[in-house]
Amino acid sequence: MMDIFLIQTFCGYIIDLLVGDPPRLPHPVVFIGRGIARLEKVARLITASPVGLKMAGAGIAILVVLMSFGLTALILWLVRQANYYIYLLLGAWIVSTTVAARGLAEAAGAIRQLLLAGDQAAARRWVGCIVGRDTEKMDCGQMVRATVETVAENLNDAVVAPLFYACIGGPALAMAYRAVNTLDSMLGYKNEQYLHLGWASARLDDLAGYIPARLTGLALLLAAWLSGRDWRRAIKTWRRDAKQHPSPNSGVPESVMAGAIHVRLGGSNVYSGVTSFRHYMGDPLEELRPDHIARAVDMLYLASALAVLIMPTLAWVALQLL
Repeated sequence: MMDIFLIQTFCGYIIDLLVGDPPRLPHPVVFIGRGIARLEKVARLITASPVGLKMAGAGIAILVVLMSFGLTALILWLVRQANYYIYLLLGAWIVSTTVAARGLAEAAGAIRQLLLAGDQAAARRWVGCIVGRDTEKMDCGQMVRATVETVAENLNDAVVAPLFYACIGGPALAMAYRAVNTLDSMLGYKNEQYLHLGWASARLDDLAGYIPARLTGLALLLAAWLSGRDWRRAIKTWRRDAKQHPSPNSGVPESVMAGAIHVRLGGSNVYSGVTSFRHYMGDPLEELRPDHIARAVDMLYLASALAVLIMPTLAWVALQLL
């Protein structure tokens, strides 16, 4: 069965690179997001106490993940009974919807082009679409930093992690992971509104992303070595800075990326008018400029391709040992 999962994982990755997310096709993550939003409304109607919201948040997380996995597995099982080859193709397409390598690269590339053209107002709007921080007063360097950070973090969240789960559990497990990640992106904030309701989603996302984040770090190191970038500094930065990040996972790809392309990430960010400081990742060997976005995108593509090759190999070795 794992052989089928490996084929669907590889094909899903290729589909994403070729076509991305066509806007006219229904996207499963959109439906997951709508379900989370409705469950949040119901939860807030039922309770407003911290304990009640924590229990509701745990219930929402469990329900959304189980439903995402169960419905995907059921649809694939029914299709397999009808036609095996359609089942293979459908599974590959489902995997592709959990991966966003092309979309992430295109968004980062669009910001780079706007910065090179001198249209900082439009660039700020684009940056606002991919980060949760305030962008109205960002200068060029801050926009570059935000974009590179997002590319590094989402290399794990939206590329390597879903591919990892697709390898070991097929399209249904990849979709379950995307449900976890969507829960975190919608509810996992540490502000007053979501501190209690989103705690379970945030913890579940930390747990689900732990192993993939380390695989992402290794893939980035290999990508740095193969592309002639500073892999030694990337290792040093990983060991020194990753643990300082508030996320147990995001610090790994961000620190490796920072070290490899000679920039310093982290620093002050503004969220809803409130300034928050995040520990620095890397050293400011070079001033942040649009070219660093191109370097990050190159690393994204190379590291994701390496991850696709590494994970099936690890899965195959595991199969031989069973």
